Amino acid sequence: MKEKLFIYYTSDLHSHFENWPQIVGYFNEQIEKHKRKDETYWLLDNGDHVDRFHPIAEGLMGKGNVTLMNQAGYHVANLGNNEGITLSSEDLYTLYDEAQFDVVCANLQYGKQPQPPWLKPYEIITSKQGTKIGVIGLTAPFKTFYEQIGWDVSSPFEVLDTVLDSVREESDIVVLLSHLGINDDEEIARKYNGIDVIIGGHTHHLFQNGEYIDGALLTAAGKHGTHLGEVILVWDHESRKLERKEAYAVPTENLKKNEEVTKEVKDIREKAVAHLKTPVTYLNKPLYIAWFQETVLMNRLTQELQKWTDADIAMLNAGILLDHLGVGEITYEDVHRICPHPMNPCKVELSGDEILEVIRVAHTRKLTEIRLKGFGFRGEVIGKMIFSGVDIEVIEGRDGETHVRNVTLNGEPIDQDRNYTLATADTFTFGRLFPEIAYAAKKSYYMPELLRDVLTQALKSTSD
Repeated sequence: MKEKLFIYYTSDLHSHFENWPQIVGYFNEQIEKHKRKDETYWLLDNGDHVDRFHPIAEGLMGKGNVTLMNQAGYHVANLGNNEGITLSSEDLYTLYDEAQFDVVCANLQYGKQPQPPWLKPYEIITSKQGTKIGVIGLTAPFKTFYEQIGWDVSSPFEVLDTVLDSVREESDIVVLLSHLGINDDEEIARKYNGIDVIIGGHTHHLFQNGEYIDGALLTAAGKHGTHLGEVILVWDHESRKLERKEAYAVPTENLKKNEEVTKEVKDIREKAVAHLKTPVTYLNKPLYIAWFQETVLMNRLTQELQKWTDADIAMLNAGILLDHLGVGEITYEDVHRICPHPMNPCKVELSGDEILEVIRVAHTRKLTEIRLKGFGFRGEVIGKMIFSGVDIEVIEGRDGETHVRNVTLNGEPIDQDRNYTLATADTFTFGRLFPEIAYAAKKSYYMPELLRDVLTQALKSTSD
């Protein structure tokens, strides 16, 4: 007897609920079809469903996402880094308390006992005909960040060495929910035998029809719900073998929206926004933003960051603020609206020579006009770099570029051989925008505070 099994999944939704009604509508249509044919199906999520850029995720600290997943009928979910390191330790510990699905993440643990009751390394799910599928979860090992909030994350490869044999013994088919990224997925496929399907995420890659590496089927559905994933497996009960496996990324753009789900999203959003109505301050005059100019609001934020971290210098990009603040009462909803990024304050130690290079690069048009995506940034463009703690003299060159002529701190020139502390957004500790910051030996991350918490303090402590 041959049994056809169906897996549908989402990955890296990042709280982009504009596509959620189409996704769940498609799931519901497929579910009805499978029920009529008495076929087995499962709904899986591969992490980063939560993203605090959205009011639903911010107002309910991820629990609104869990409610929507419950309503959709999910069976198993993995944790992404946005669930793992953008929430406080307590909010992460209780995130899935009301989940009506299993949560698997084999390389994540709470630093103390007891462990959250919902956290499992893997789950064995069973079809109507008794076929057992072992579902393992793995998440990106951002060790430094997890340690800051009291959690432990292990090497995914070391964990696979420990759990994979057990899962293979307990199941007929092995599926890996991998929030590790495409490179690690490919390495796992080459290194480990017996993983039948790897559902990938984290790097937002997309495989329209799956990719095969050494017998493993790799599948991925991009980001933001622009696609959903579909895996079809055929298990031969007589030979006890997986006879066929296929994977597809289904575009959601033209799928029909489910109006009931649209209403569910609207209702949860209203509930979440109610939690964000806490007053922060009252403005007697508006505060404006400008991505390529200095503004009062941006200067206040940068100065507060320097104070918050007790740094010698602070640097932030003006593109971090997305909207103006008008006259009247300002609530946390307003702060979230203009600064939605899940970015943490960070302080690094650099030599004077490195500080000068950072300042020089920060004034180049090439950097300020970068349309940055990812690394926690949820805006459009980096924008002008704003500094606090230093006086920077610049000249405009004939080439249209801004050239740094002189930099002083407390009236004294920067000493190239002395070490200074620079406060900035953790975004700049990743990637290659500022190599001096990215490769700094000493970094301090402030967690679970986000930059909008610094902005809130700046608005509270500064009178008009």
